[in-house]
Amino acid sequence: MLATFVIGLREGLEAALIVGMIAAFLRRNGVSLRPMWLGVGAAVLLSALTGIVLELVSAALPQQQQEAMETLIGAAAVLIVTYMILWMSKNSRSMKSVLETHAWSALKGGSVTALALMAFLAVLREGVETAVFMVAAFQSSLSPLAAGLGAVLGLGIACGIGFLLFRGAIKLNLAKFFKATGIFLVFVAAGLVMKSLRTAHEAGWLNVGQGTTIDLTWLAPNGSARAAILTGVFGIPPDPRVVELLGWALYLIPMLAFILWPRTWRPSPAALPRVYFATAGAMGIAALTLAIAAPLAIPANPLATSTTAAITSSGDPAATLRVAQQRDASGATLGDLFASWSAPASLSLVETSSNGTEISHELTGHGTESHAGRTVSVFTSKSAPGQRTAGLRAPGGTAGQRTAGESTESATLTAKELATLNGGRMPVGISASANPGPFTASWKHQGQITLWMAQGVIVDAVNTQASTLTLTGGGLGSPRTIAVHNGQGWHVPDAQVSSTVAALNSYESAASENVLWARYLPALLGITALFLAVAGLRKLRAAGTSTARATKSETTPQRSAAAS
Repeated sequence: MLATFVIGLREGLEAALIVGMIAAFLRRNGVSLRPMWLGVGAAVLLSALTGIVLELVSAALPQQQQEAMETLIGAAAVLIVTYMILWMSKNSRSMKSVLETHAWSALKGGSVTALALMAFLAVLREGVETAVFMVAAFQSSLSPLAAGLGAVLGLGIACGIGFLLFRGAIKLNLAKFFKATGIFLVFVAAGLVMKSLRTAHEAGWLNVGQGTTIDLTWLAPNGSARAAILTGVFGIPPDPRVVELLGWALYLIPMLAFILWPRTWRPSPAALPRVYFATAGAMGIAALTLAIAAPLAIPANPLATSTTAAITSSGDPAATLRVAQQRDASGATLGDLFASWSAPASLSLVETSSNGTEISHELTGHGTESHAGRTVSVFTSKSAPGQRTAGLRAPGGTAGQRTAGESTESATLTAKELATLNGGRMPVGISASANPGPFTASWKHQGQITLWMAQGVIVDAVNTQASTLTLTGGGLGSPRTIAVHNGQGWHVPDAQVSSTVAALNSYESAASENVLWARYLPALLGITALFLAVAGLRKLRAAGTSTARATKSETTPQRSAAAS
């Protein structure tokens, strides 16, 4: 309520002063006020319609689009109040003469339409500013009813003060009034900066600087009068994020300095370009320093070089997993070698068993999906004929690195090897005495390895591969098919998946926060420095032009006197 009251009071009084100045001028010249009131009424109606349309459009949008609309309205309100304060500080002394000049031009043309249009445009600017600022304040308020009541009271009192000033019944120090209300509106606008940054994040536009800073619930408990003032009036949430607090400070401090800086301390017109250049240089150095130093603070991925442990369904250690990149440069020329290293490398999963044997599984990517509470890349590796089976060794082979698909499964099995594959005993229906072997073995593989990765780190993995074995000969009257319990199945423990996700989220959050300081803030400082440098150049050229004119005006009389 307080925010909308002050907005209505200040903007309403500013509009009332404009109307009063025009009316006083017209009355002194004996001109009817009716055309002026027609223009004022049309401007008020259009301004109110602007606010209503903005609110209706925002309310009709889906939730995410509503947040985007609120962001745009809040940003527009901040720009409007900033322009209003800067314009008033520059033009308050000449506003009356400018309005009277426009009114006199309309009177000289003898057109009632021109007079009405002049009053319409003069009031419309204030009205649209008020409408946009009011909509933004309404969206930030805790109670729309109280906000509406504050707006009505502020506008009503402003109209009353404007009427009394016009009649000469009261006198008001307008400089002090606009300065005090300007300070208050700067705080309100700084709150709108925080609100706009929050809604920009909720709209999906801004995802950096979302780390928490301070908890203000102790200062303004939810539902208390202090919370209504802190959040409802000044727009400060109880849990400000990093980017919100930064935006609040970057807006509030310069604007307060502009309003409160004593006039006696302000630089002279001749020194003003130097101040602009010095400030631009300081901001440029700060931007360059941040752009260079901030990336150095990005932490290294703590899991980038680690391996992942996998266990069997019974909880026993099965293997350790890591991902390797492979580039085939065999037989390539030097140019081909450089080309191969510029191309994406193929990935493979290296599975290391407890006895040190390594198997390399070539991975195939399948895009991204949501897994374990985050977005990850999905890879699979199909089992291939001839894949190594636990418990067997290739003829003449030793434990070492093997590739999935390598022919290590024997086509002939003895009874002892068969028992080893079956967990230490002969399969049901096969007797070592009746079926002494050797058996002819035919292997068939099913299932696959599925791998979920993020930032080059294994988040989760599961091996559902299984083997079936068809035996013939060795005393068997007919082929027998058995499932081989070879311990190939494994998965990553749930606890490890959760800890990996937590570590990755923490790392990505730190890296994301760093983007704010390494890119966004240097860009903002650089743009501001460029703007100040351009403004300084314009001031310098204007000062040079004024000096040249003054010199010319001084030398002209001297030449005339010399000529005479």
